[in-house]
Amino acid sequence: MSIHDIIEGKRQWRAHVARVKALPPDYRIVYQEIQKYLFKVGPVDLAESNLLAGIVDFFAEGAASGQSVTQLIGTDVAAFADGLIKDSPTYAERYQSSRGGRP
Repeated sequence: MSIHDIIEGKRQWRAHVARVKALPPDYRIVYQEIQKYLFKVGPVDLAESNLLAGIVDFFAEGAASGQSVTQLIGTDVAAFADGLIKDSPTYAERYQSSRGGRP
């Protein structure tokens, strides 16, 4: 990874954070909880995917149409987040399989 890639990555992340801050407060809170959850669960391809940006797009459209965040995703934030990554391998799964399924 070159210095240019690092700088570009930081620029993109700052732009993403600015978009999150522009969301209405209830959407922003839910987004932050989803982000925290995804960082904890650790989908392997989270950094390379556009998942977080897609969530912001989805939320911005919902807010623009006048829907509440719960109308958009339901009342179970974790279930919504799980649905987003249901077919993605996670670091926890990768670790567990490397140990032969042992806890």
